[in-house]
Amino acid sequence: MLLAIDCGNTNIVFAVFDGDEVKGEWRASTNVERTPDELGVWLCQLLTIENMNRSDVTDAIISSVVPSMQFNLKTLCRKYFNCNPLMVGDDDVKLGIKILLDRPEEVGADRLVNAIAAHDKYPGPLIVIDFGTATTFDVVDRDGNYCGGAIAPGINLSLEALHMAAAKLPRVAIGKPRQVIGRATVPAMRSGIYWGYVGLIEGLVSRIQEEMGEKMTVVATGGLAPIFMEATPCIQHLASDLTLRGLLEIFHRNTEAA
Repeated sequence: MLLAIDCGNTNIVFAVFDGDEVKGEWRASTNVERTPDELGVWLCQLLTIENMNRSDVTDAIISSVVPSMQFNLKTLCRKYFNCNPLMVGDDDVKLGIKILLDRPEEVGADRLVNAIAAHDKYPGPLIVIDFGTATTFDVVDRDGNYCGGAIAPGINLSLEALHMAAAKLPRVAIGKPRQVIGRATVPAMRSGIYWGYVGLIEGLVSRIQEEMGEKMTVVATGGLAPIFMEATPCIQHLASDLTLRGLLEIFHRNTEAA
């Protein structure tokens, strides 16, 4: 079985694949002070609950946008699962795509993984929107090459900044308002964030397609993707497991090549 680890700025997702089937998936908060032993004990207990044993895991692959977590995650795989993991971004890990950027080394591993998974599943040129700590728009051409994109503050980050910067504005939960015009502070904040992000999505998608000179398929992923997909027709597909599927595809590409 394959252990796939997606380490983001807010959460780390662990998933175990048996072939192409997900046998278990768990989420932990990203904490750079958490040791490999703490993660190992926690993960092994969760495997047991799902009637799996750590000896069932024979391979591992990691994507991380938090450099200080990479050593601990590699140590976790080596110590508790007796395998040397593939790390997306390492020179010996082949992605099978071209990164058409001025500085390819600066692009986040998660963005490349999403691009690979999206191109593997959906036809034609793509825009991949990931609603995470940041909201990212990634452009993939019809040959599957990564062309860059745009990065905006994440929705929750924007809400927190609004609360922190204005003394009278409370924390609010994100959700689709019943109307655009809020008749109190909280409804007005919810409207501004929600419909403001819908405008951001539609505006950037339109400008990216204009710059690329063609109609593109738009794929959304991330925890908040469903509530925005229902508000705009510019998103055609929802892929909640896009990053994990991308890690699985990268693993296949490297093991088949070997």
